[in-house]
Amino acid sequence: MSEPTPEHETERPTSLGVYDKPSEPSITSIEIAAVVLSVIWLVIAVLFLVLPDNIQGGGFVITLLAVFLPVAMIWVAAMAMRASRIMREESERLQTAIDALRQAYVGQQQRAAISHEPAVTKKLDEIAETAKKTENALATFSTKRTEPVPVAEPNGASDQTSLELGTQAEDISPPLSTDIFIRALNFPETQEDTEGFNALRLALKDRKTAQLVQASQDVLTLLSQEGIYMDDLRPDMARPEIWRQFAQGARGRSVAALGGIRDRSSLALTAARMKQDPIFRDAAHHFLRRFDHMIVAFEPEASDADLTSLGETRTARAFMLLGRVAGTFD
Repeated sequence: MSEPTPEHETERPTSLGVYDKPSEPSITSIEIAAVVLSVIWLVIAVLFLVLPDNIQGGGFVITLLAVFLPVAMIWVAAMAMRASRIMREESERLQTAIDALRQAYVGQQQRAAISHEPAVTKKLDEIAETAKKTENALATFSTKRTEPVPVAEPNGASDQTSLELGTQAEDISPPLSTDIFIRALNFPETQEDTEGFNALRLALKDRKTAQLVQASQDVLTLLSQEGIYMDDLRPDMARPEIWRQFAQGARGRSVAALGGIRDRSSLALTAARMKQDPIFRDAAHHFLRRFDHMIVAFEPEASDADLTSLGETRTARAFMLLGRVAGTFD
């Protein structure tokens, strides 16, 4: 006894039916109409052309042409009509197949985004939680190290004040090196990317860098919901002098090379999400502002090689994509 077929399995033949060519009937209404017209014409021709006269010689040939030529024309017209109907049905069937393939592709992309999103979100949450614990531990340690020893005064009051009780973790941490900063903006490559996670932890201790990293994380997560991943994009890389012009305030076509994303599907999906989703739109504009502030501060001390490396990070690719959709380079 066969097991019951799952619901999606039973529906599959129906959905795939659009690809199957239906069997054509051997005789259609067109052929029937042609037969009827042919019979009617032959009867009329025999009654009015053949029976009254004794056809001989050339008159017989003319009579045959007069009898059978209209029949031939009828069948030529019938075959042309049938061919036209078959072509029309094939065109409709092809259009249906294309629509079904498009819907299947979009559904597959959405399922892939849903399956990837929990893992990405979980990993980023773990990174943020680890960074928060590290920051709190550093802040606690610095507070304990700088608390003064109370000294008893004759009048019972202490005039000595604490020196660094309000110090934040980022105030005592050394500035980020350029390599670590750029590495953090690219995010870890894999779960085993120890260097990438270390760079990200250090970056999250710096307040301004942490704000950019968080904004980048938000837009990357939202873009992944549309099946858009920065690793899949292959942008045209801009020269370092273009990045410098942008950092110094140039906008529009003079820095259009920064919008090097050419993937039409990614641009269309991002533009549609930007128009329809206010949360996505706010996150994108917030990220673009943070990136603008970063590049202004980063450019004066960055070498051409540093700017080139920055342009290859996932954060920079997200900037290229969102900046082009937002019209920054128009």
